[in-house]
Amino acid sequence: MQHSHPIRPSGLRWAAAVVWACLPLFTCGIATPFTIGIAAFWLRNVWHGVAASVYLVGIGSFLIAAVAYDSYEDFPDPLAMLVSMGLLISWLGGVIHSGILVPFMARARLSPIARPPVDLRQRVTAPTHHQRHGEPEWIGHYRLLQPLGRGGQGAVYLAMAPNGVRVAVKVLHDLVDDVARARFAREVEAARRVATFSTARVLDVNISSRRAYIVSEYVEGPSLEQLVKKYGPRDEDSLTRLALSTAGALAAIHKAGVVHRDFKPSNVLIGHDGPRVIDFGIARALDQVTMTSGKVVGTPPYMSPEQLTGESVGSASDVFSWAVTMMFAATGKPVFGEDTVPAVFHRVLTFHPDLSPLPPALRGVVGACLSKRAEERPSASDVMLAIVR
Repeated sequence: MQHSHPIRPSGLRWAAAVVWACLPLFTCGIATPFTIGIAAFWLRNVWHGVAASVYLVGIGSFLIAAVAYDSYEDFPDPLAMLVSMGLLISWLGGVIHSGILVPFMARARLSPIARPPVDLRQRVTAPTHHQRHGEPEWIGHYRLLQPLGRGGQGAVYLAMAPNGVRVAVKVLHDLVDDVARARFAREVEAARRVATFSTARVLDVNISSRRAYIVSEYVEGPSLEQLVKKYGPRDEDSLTRLALSTAGALAAIHKAGVVHRDFKPSNVLIGHDGPRVIDFGIARALDQVTMTSGKVVGTPPYMSPEQLTGESVGSASDVFSWAVTMMFAATGKPVFGEDTVPAVFHRVLTFHPDLSPLPPALRGVVGACLSKRAEERPSASDVMLAIVR
């Protein structure tokens, strides 16, 4: 996972933002509509545009009265009160408003965002397209920058946190009642206790607003699924590193009492410092909600036998899905196929795949993880030990 670091503005940007904020003070409020109008455009915020209009009415009424009368003493009393209020609002209000916006103006639009063509049906980790018409501009305190992907659970966006850190915000579709929201909050709270190595840390969650959402660290890099589809199966060294880091991530997830339930190549992101596992705990949190709506909890080619048969699903299920994911990385295709759902389910329950594409050091542990019986599979910690021996 690549930790998101605050984007630091240069000294020149800070100086320009401070000079901009001082214009209402030095011009007695006359420049306020202009400065706040710039902020509305620069920050792309309609409310600052409304404020600029209010300031324009206030300072405009004062200027019109000043032109129409020779001196302030000539103003009628009601008009004098109105134009004085307009001047005060534009002057004092403009100074305070601009001062508050200085850090936002300094940090806004710090760097261009690359937009490579990416299939939005897949989970991605870099900005890809301009926001679609009708997309929200804000989710809670987070300003949305670009859509990253859409799936059965919700839509994912690249967003900017109030402190300038880039984060991934997942807006969830299925939390429609208070019971579902309370259950989700409990499960995500457990997910927040997961150790941060080889995982994308959960930063924030909100279930009280109209749009329930979860915020995690932004990892800049392709998913394992995208990487394999673009460059082909991984070589022996890459597979070994991938297996070790992802098994470590699962061990940390399981140690926190969380079961991923949807471990698959698109949920493994390849950051600059190695693979990172994402979306742990969300499938579990949405389990009861999706079951009542008739949806499948998981991704068929990567689901464990117990997920298909309705048995109790625990950490061994993730170990099975991990092994299927390693086979995908070694072969470039799901080992149980990706044709019809019934055919895939049948192979998951009965088919024993050929492990020869794997490096010899991984064949034994991956084969053990692919056991149809959950109790016969090793734990994620045992998988780590088997790889390093």
